[in-house]
Amino acid sequence: MPKKRVLPYILLGLINNKTRLSGYQISQEFNNEIGEFWHASHSQVYPELQRMIDDGWICPDDNNDDSKSIFYLVTSEGASVLTDWLKEPLSQKDDLFSVKLYFIKDKNSPILKKLIEQQMSINKAHYSHLLERQELLFSSSENIDNNYGHYLILTRAIEREKNHIDWLTNTLSNLK
Repeated sequence: MPKKRVLPYILLGLINNKTRLSGYQISQEFNNEIGEFWHASHSQVYPELQRMIDDGWICPDDNNDDSKSIFYLVTSEGASVLTDWLKEPLSQKDDLFSVKLYFIKDKNSPILKKLIEQQMSINKAHYSHLLERQELLFSSSENIDNNYGHYLILTRAIEREKNHIDWLTNTLSNLK
């Protein structure tokens, strides 16, 4: 089964967050904040924008004073599509938590709490799995000594998951 395209939802979120953006401004967003956790090339953005116009998710802004640039607006259908995507459950296979989180503006959004809870569940399951692997592979100092690099990688992964769970827990408690 082909992987679902994510770029149109990211473009919807970017335009929605800024109200209107040109193709150039969208490309620049991938060099700034969103570029810390998601990448798209210039050559991917423009064809996707055209598909989104064809699908009725965005439209060119007719009140454009700059004749050199086309600015895009999210249509009501596009806003609905974005909301539906944000509500889709997270999966362990797709790392969409950060990008979805980026597009939630309102601290009181019911989507936010659900998203954090879903990610918490994923992280807790992964954390448990890593602890089980540690117990299985490194229950003795001899095993640690004979596979020290692997041990370090595994303990780093455990610490990363624990820190993520702590952050999610704190974030969730701040929402209540």
